[in-house]
Amino acid sequence: MEQRIDPNTQPGYAAGTDPAYIPGLTAPATAGKPDTSQEQTDQERTDQERTEKRAPGAAAPDDAVAEAVSEDAEADGEAAAETAADDKEAEDGPAFEVSDRRGSITANRDGVRFRLDDQEAEFRWDEIGAVEVKTPRLGRRFTVTVHVSTRRWFNAEVEAPARSDLKQWAGELDAVLDVYFEES
Repeated sequence: MEQRIDPNTQPGYAAGTDPAYIPGLTAPATAGKPDTSQEQTDQERTDQERTEKRAPGAAAPDDAVAEAVSEDAEADGEAAAETAADDKEAEDGPAFEVSDRRGSITANRDGVRFRLDDQEAEFRWDEIGAVEVKTPRLGRRFTVTVHVSTRRWFNAEVEAPARSDLKQWAGELDAVLDVYFEES
């Protein structure tokens, strides 16, 4: 009679690699970024067609080249002015920042940033799934939790100078979230 030495059981790969794995449940599909390679090839193709339309041996007149360069410079200047105006408007938007002796919590047009001593974590608005604010019944610790996926979240705590500041901070953070955070 022959016997096998090794057991006839299958290893649990998922449980060994992911401690949050629950058999029978599947993770939600992540939405990827759209493929922009086709858009880039279309743009390259139109640029190539423009250069082919011009005769290979013919050169553009100097006046036309100078005029095109000046138009491009004007367009770049206008675009830079519009960008500066947009940045100024965005900077004028609401911002939230609180800090204590060790850490800080900042929420502005860029996203949410946590800092503790020399460590820093920054989350853009497009990667944030939810933002949770906790104010204790007793104490002065203001806690903000950022959920980035179904299984990942990060929190930061800041100690308020007075208990009355907690409600004010929660209101200010809500105003920033109303402007920048879009639930999908």
